[in-house]
Amino acid sequence: MLINYFKIAWRNLLKNKVFSFVNIFGLSIGLSACFLLVLYITDELSYDKHHDAAERLYRVALNTESEKWAGTPGVMSKGLKNDFPEVEQVTRVLNFPNTGNMLLKNEERNIQIYEQKGYYVDSTFFEIFTYNFKYGNIENALNSPNTVVISEEISEKLFGEENPIDQIVSIEIPYGKIDYTVKGVFDNSNNKSHVDPNLLLSMQNGDIGQWVNSQTNWATNSIFHTYIKLRQRSDPVAFENKLPAFLEKNASNDFREAGLKKSLFLQPVKDIYLKSSIGHEISNNGSMLYIYIFSSIAAFILLIACVNFMNLSTAKSEKRASEIGVRKAVGATKTSLINQFLGESMFMCLLSLLLALLIVVACLPAFNTLAQKSLTVTGNPEILLWIVGLAIFTGLLSGSYPALYLSSFKPVMALRGKGGGTNTAATIRKGLVIFQFCISACLILVSILFWQQMSFIDGRDLGFKKDGQIVIPFRNASTAGNYSGLKSEILQIPNVVSASAGSTYPGFELVQSNMFFAEGKTKNEQVDVRLAQISDDYVETLGYERLYGRTLSRNDVNRDNAIVLNETAVKRLGYAPANAVGQNIYYVSSGERRSYEIVGVVRDFNHESLHKTITPYGLVGLNQAQPAYFIANVRQGDLDEVISKVENVWSNVNKGIPFEYSFLDDDFQKNYEKEKRTSTVTIGFTLIAIFIACIGLYGLASYTTEQRKKEVGIRRVLGASVLSITILHLKNFLKLVLIALLIASPLSYFLGNTWLQDFTYRIDIGWQLFLIGGLFVICIAFFTVGSQVVKASMANPVKNLKTE
Repeated sequence: MLINYFKIAWRNLLKNKVFSFVNIFGLSIGLSACFLLVLYITDELSYDKHHDAAERLYRVALNTESEKWAGTPGVMSKGLKNDFPEVEQVTRVLNFPNTGNMLLKNEERNIQIYEQKGYYVDSTFFEIFTYNFKYGNIENALNSPNTVVISEEISEKLFGEENPIDQIVSIEIPYGKIDYTVKGVFDNSNNKSHVDPNLLLSMQNGDIGQWVNSQTNWATNSIFHTYIKLRQRSDPVAFENKLPAFLEKNASNDFREAGLKKSLFLQPVKDIYLKSSIGHEISNNGSMLYIYIFSSIAAFILLIACVNFMNLSTAKSEKRASEIGVRKAVGATKTSLINQFLGESMFMCLLSLLLALLIVVACLPAFNTLAQKSLTVTGNPEILLWIVGLAIFTGLLSGSYPALYLSSFKPVMALRGKGGGTNTAATIRKGLVIFQFCISACLILVSILFWQQMSFIDGRDLGFKKDGQIVIPFRNASTAGNYSGLKSEILQIPNVVSASAGSTYPGFELVQSNMFFAEGKTKNEQVDVRLAQISDDYVETLGYERLYGRTLSRNDVNRDNAIVLNETAVKRLGYAPANAVGQNIYYVSSGERRSYEIVGVVRDFNHESLHKTITPYGLVGLNQAQPAYFIANVRQGDLDEVISKVENVWSNVNKGIPFEYSFLDDDFQKNYEKEKRTSTVTIGFTLIAIFIACIGLYGLASYTTEQRKKEVGIRRVLGASVLSITILHLKNFLKLVLIALLIASPLSYFLGNTWLQDFTYRIDIGWQLFLIGGLFVICIAFFTVGSQVVKASMANPVKNLKTE
């Protein structure tokens, strides 16, 4: 019996080639798109799940008066360990400012490389986080000062295939050069974590170790990420409720002296990557919102494919009415007919699954590039089994209604070549078309909204010149010390307009700040002002607009009491921008009141991404500090030639030090990588959803025009024009599309508005969005259906009528 079902299914596939192709190809595209998105979603959901006792790991974070902050003061970890018996272990991770790229040297082999993601950690780091070591002993890898654990990739760059344990690596940062001893090599190929290091350096070292040990104030320098492991059966809620008393006991005096109010809260480590987006995150996290978006798209695409199947299966039911009548007349039961039609549906789904797997294998490299992942089909066998199960479920779901509908035909009516419930079937088909285009319209509207917001970001005036800015990082003390010589020579290069240096530049989170209060106010009315240390010509090079006063001059950069503020800082402090120049602002350091003189006011600018509002910002001189970044403003022209000349100057001034550079506009756009990637993926899969909907609509239009070809022939004979017949057929489909648009519009508004909440500066959702999106959907339906209708309308009416 089963073999007979497959034979019948195969014959029906061959007999109805167009419908079979639409069904199989549509399902295969839907399954492959769903498979790719499931691979991505599963990968995103796997972060920080591999750690031993992951459910007992938490990050302790700060809640300040202005924002939530991932960092805590350095002294806090010791207090947590000493005061709470439920804390089994604690560790700190320090992403020290201006150490984004470290210069690593193997001096024996004369190899030097720049590497990112170097973090200073406590010796207890591996008691909290789980890593697989290729070389070394994980239990004591960081117990000694000046030790380092490196990734397998860095090990190969510096030492080749040899075991690097106890080898020396010289590491240079702007604050000095220290020799570190390699004590471990870890494999980070499958280490999916919000802490994603390339090298882990002992916090007890000769460069910043002394500064770390000096951190005893609970109110300042909250740049340490503090992690705890709770003991088994400890209640995290009860533990969190004890934190206010813990802060009151240990930090109240420091908070009172600084005029601050802060509280602590816990973040489960396994939730940080997708559910945390607060200040001073250690790296760029994912977003649960995008998981919901991609999950919805995957489900929608699969539903559209299923709708295609059900629509086409019920549409061609009358062609099989006689077959059903014969089967029922010779004793076939409703159950056997249901099994037959479900079997045909499953057979088509299995063919679709095989084709979908081929499509996934072919498209996965491009998808990995787009999503910045390293996904593989066989990397997670559970997903492959899941997608097979999904295909089977799809077969049952998409074949259930056709099976029940076809098996319900009455034998007498079926033998006459007519099925039962024709009006009901037509109504259901219309409902499915509305549902299908409602999803498609919603995806189109949301995709247009994504594109508009990204265009808004690209075109917004940020308050500084981002184009034509070359940024060269100083990765060690010697290059920073050569700043003056480098600047003078680079300014001799044609097309270089100006140059300067500083501790930061727009596009990066600035963690250095100070609490200031104005003349006549107290520290209880102080304002948190972010501070950038700059050299002369910094304001002019970056193109900040000076409103009042002046910028820092050559003399100011060596003074410790001149400051340039933005408008927001001046207003928050209580001054009017026009009258602020010459006024003093005060801060407390080591119990002593100190001051800055406001020498200038600049227009507000977006130092960070448009996700964040403009905050109080100040520019002060470098004083005795070394700059971290060199910035050169160049005219538009042959940038390659300018870069080549800049590299030659660098090589002459900083002999033996690798040259690296970036463009400020590219660096700033990195703040939106997540959004742009999501937008691109959404638009790409929206096109897939539209394609699936179109091929289904194309098949349905083909069937409808085939069924009405005699009517078309009669109308043509009676004098109807091709245009009038085309409009008559099209308006029925367009009515369904318009209903879909009415349903999709409020839904897409809600989804788009939810996504836009992540941006402080965003577009308004206007009626133009729905007009453009609606016209786009109508055009798609028009051209999909119109090609078939026009073809039928222009056919020879005599030929159509001869089939009677």
